[in-house]
Amino acid sequence: QVQLVESGGGLVQAGGSLRLSCAASGRAFSTYAMAWFRQAPGKEREFVAAINEEGGNSYYGDSMKGRFTIPRDNDRSPVWVSLQMNNLKPEDTAVYYCADSPWYGPNMQYDYWGQGTQVTVSS
Repeated sequence: QVQLVESGGGLVQAGGSLRLSCAASGRAFSTYAMAWFRQAPGKEREFVAAINEEGGNSYYGDSMKGRFTIPRDNDRSPVWVSLQMNNLKPEDTAVYYCADSPWYGPNMQYDYWGQGTQVTVSS
């Protein structure tokens, strides 16, 4: 059974940091690219960050560059993909989801999604 389980969400003040984690199990996730998305109330789902299978390449949404990083640990079981968020802003408030893709790069296709974890940034 494929599972993506996010954790680490919570309430944080603006300027603070938070680290989300996604535990991926049920398939060979070390061979899959992984990504984070977010969705705020009343808004469309937004791309946050993606990382390739080995963890050597990543890219970010424009508003996340310089503030967020997406490390992954393929040596753990289940595979862990994190989202380190620094200098958080109220506009970062959203439900954050992790997802996997069979390939990294343009037109990534996402097969499985986690249930999401709420991040709330107070001003």
